[in-house]
Amino acid sequence: MRDYLVFQLYGPLAAWGDIAVGETRPSALTPTKSAILGLVAAALGLRRPDTADNESDRQAWEDAHAALADGYGLAVKVEYPGLPLSDYHTAQVPSSGKGKNRMVFPTRRDELTRVARHDLNTILSRREYRQDAFCAVALWARVGAPHELNALRDGLLAPVFPLYLGRKSCPLALPLAPRGLRAPNVETALAGVSLAAMADSLEGFWKEWRPHAWLREVHPVMLWDIDAQTALDAQESHSRRDQPTSRRRWQFAVRTEHRAHLGGRP
Repeated sequence: MRDYLVFQLYGPLAAWGDIAVGETRPSALTPTKSAILGLVAAALGLRRPDTADNESDRQAWEDAHAALADGYGLAVKVEYPGLPLSDYHTAQVPSSGKGKNRMVFPTRRDELTRVARHDLNTILSRREYRQDAFCAVALWARVGAPHELNALRDGLLAPVFPLYLGRKSCPLALPLAPRGLRAPNVETALAGVSLAAMADSLEGFWKEWRPHAWLREVHPVMLWDIDAQTALDAQESHSRRDQPTSRRRWQFAVRTEHRAHLGGRP
């Protein structure tokens, strides 16, 4: 038996960042651990080290993110990965400079107002999203975890900073509904968080919406860290570069993730 914190993720758009080269900003099919930890960090009010005004705060905030990354195991039940969407994106950004002349812009407003208009550059990119993705998340505390699971739950109920599904353009569309429970394995812990349960809870508001026939075509996929307690046999194992090692430098290590299709392979 183990204690878990479980919650749901749903929004019209989500972006699970993947390795980006050039102008393309892809989205993975399933949530990255870095995205989940980033959401929890925002809920707790952890500040980004690259926005600190002094080295002392910068290191303290870096250590706080590192402790969060190492302190919790993750399992995700992907009820629906969402449909793909690509957006051809243009944005104005200032030159950041180099070395001692490097400038840091804590907010988007600063980027556009702290430099002269002729110093703004236009960049082009293609950004990928997932539409209507629904996932259930379970976290468990490892040895040395910096916060109790109840503290994470309280943060998700009353977040310090706005929460997003990967990018600022991807707000949540439903409450996270975090709750703590004790269960023998991750699949049992996540059994009560499902797309069908979400649809049932919304029928009182959208009485014309009858998604149940469509829901029968959904084949959930379970993803879990190597230290998860589970009775499932892994059908696939993947290496994902989504384990944060330095929030300050945006560096990530490779993490092994096991996968199984619930109810058999679709």
